[in-house]
Amino acid sequence: MRVTILTTGGTIEKTYNELEGSLRNDRSVLDEILGTLRLPDLFIRHVSVMHKDSLEMTDEDREQILAAVADALPSSQAVIVLHGTDTLEVTGETLHGRLAPGLEVPVILTGAMRPYEFRDSDALQNVTEALLAARLVLPGVYVAMHNRVLRFPGVFKDRGSLSFRRTEEVRTGE
Repeated sequence: MRVTILTTGGTIEKTYNELEGSLRNDRSVLDEILGTLRLPDLFIRHVSVMHKDSLEMTDEDREQILAAVADALPSSQAVIVLHGTDTLEVTGETLHGRLAPGLEVPVILTGAMRPYEFRDSDALQNVTEALLAARLVLPGVYVAMHNRVLRFPGVFKDRGSLSFRRTEEVRTGE
């Protein structure tokens, strides 16, 4: 399977700078994450789009992500976007609105609540789940995190539970 993974920054890719005592989006940690997994029949192309906290993303940044996804689609059986969780829903809705009608492969967004470098990070789990979802879901735009795969539109970050939900779940009480 051919998968393109686009990295944009976010908490999942924050690294600790010992000299400054800060967490920053300076580089991608994707190769480190993938190096811990056994992926014998997966061909991954990594495209670094940007290194930004999603709270700092602009509409122009989302256009850049959209263009990178569109560029990856012809040569990929799935596209995964590593993204910060704070505005992942905005990017997901943008991708859905602009790509979904003619989309022929899954586009899956994922991120983490804690940086990969932290011992209790959810990054490895979420990347693994996104890779599995890439094999299983129909064409569309999704978020894969915390043992859930949710299809856009209508996905949002529930800050109370620190997970993603769909608007229908809130209306029906699920």
